[in-house]
Amino acid sequence: MGEQNSVEVPQKAWYGDSTLELTFPESWIMTVHRMKGHGKPALSDEEIRNAFLNPIGTPRISELAKGKKEVVILFDDLTRPTPVHRVIPFVLDELHAGGISDEHIRFVAAIGTHVLLSRDDFEKKLGKDIVERYPIYNHNIYENCVDVGTTSRGTPVQINKEVMSCDLKIGIGGCKPLSFAGFGGGGKIILPGVSSIETISHNHRKIGGLGTSRVNPTLGLGKVVGNEVRSDIEEAARLAHLDVKIDIVMNNKREAVGVFVGDFVEEHRKACLLGREIYATEMAKEADVVVVNSYPQEYEPLPAFWPAGRSLKMGGYVILIYQSVRGLVPYYLEGRFGTNYGGRCYEAHEYKPVPKAKKIFVFAEHTSKNERDWIGPSESILWYKSWDELIKELKSIVGEKARVAVYPYAPIQCPQIPAEWIEKAH
Repeated sequence: MGEQNSVEVPQKAWYGDSTLELTFPESWIMTVHRMKGHGKPALSDEEIRNAFLNPIGTPRISELAKGKKEVVILFDDLTRPTPVHRVIPFVLDELHAGGISDEHIRFVAAIGTHVLLSRDDFEKKLGKDIVERYPIYNHNIYENCVDVGTTSRGTPVQINKEVMSCDLKIGIGGCKPLSFAGFGGGGKIILPGVSSIETISHNHRKIGGLGTSRVNPTLGLGKVVGNEVRSDIEEAARLAHLDVKIDIVMNNKREAVGVFVGDFVEEHRKACLLGREIYATEMAKEADVVVVNSYPQEYEPLPAFWPAGRSLKMGGYVILIYQSVRGLVPYYLEGRFGTNYGGRCYEAHEYKPVPKAKKIFVFAEHTSKNERDWIGPSESILWYKSWDELIKELKSIVGEKARVAVYPYAPIQCPQIPAEWIEKAH
């Protein structure tokens, strides 16, 4: 990792993917903590095609498509860095080989409780050609959902009507570490992706404890085995008859370095096992300052804070790089929609993203009052539009000597995760 006083970090995912230079006082000791998969080359077309020729736990999509009438392709939104456009041509090739014409294919944005996508958003995710050729629909959590059953944990499973009208269901998403469901990907394209508000709130609040003082103890960053939220999600996806899932593992440039196709549980576990290697990061200890960059999930920055909780000394300082072009994603489930009220999982008390931090400094060229309120309490968070001004103020506090740890793409990084958290020992 080495000592240095400046580093370039990526910024503005989906909006140019440029770089930002962070400069620190020369007397500070700065280490950069990159994930092991940093710089790993993207897969070639041949390598991606091979994943479709050798699915995990299911026949090829071209075989599943034979005799089917209507096909839906689900995809995640801009809060996720998944390069969905990279694999769509291979999905369509398989469908066409199985006898499905374009007139019987549609796409549904599996946005869960996030904001609706625009045409520009669709183009960023899918490519302009796909947007011009195929119908694309946003999921609506409040209307047009149909009952398909109830999970063993009591979650009423209500799924998007357009999705359930199709007899071949294919999902495309990304596999990255999450504190709630262990990893993204797998059945999450169904729940929360295209589920109703009733289904999502039961899974997230009743089972997961979101918005309550009781967080389910089975949850954890990278923990899949025994995770009750994940298990409930997978039951729901079975009830919805998700036929095939494609999960993508990414490098630090949001490029596909692993593509897994097949049964949404079996392929997901293989994707997670690769993910634990690609995203694994050597952690700093007892740092005076921890810098967490919210790229490539700037639209949803809170997951970037996790390294600070593990690397910061008590009473240290955190810097969040928050370069979101479009602001903070609105959440119907946990967002605030008035002075002191919000969605079903809204927490009225002020959230503290890093309890051990004395202060959190946020570098954001553009912001709003709503975003500042969402990140955390105003008395412990300072906002800056100038990096030089931020560092000048921080130096006046910590002095000439400081140990600084930088995490360049924190939302897709993770500590070393035990393999048994992902796949049960055989």
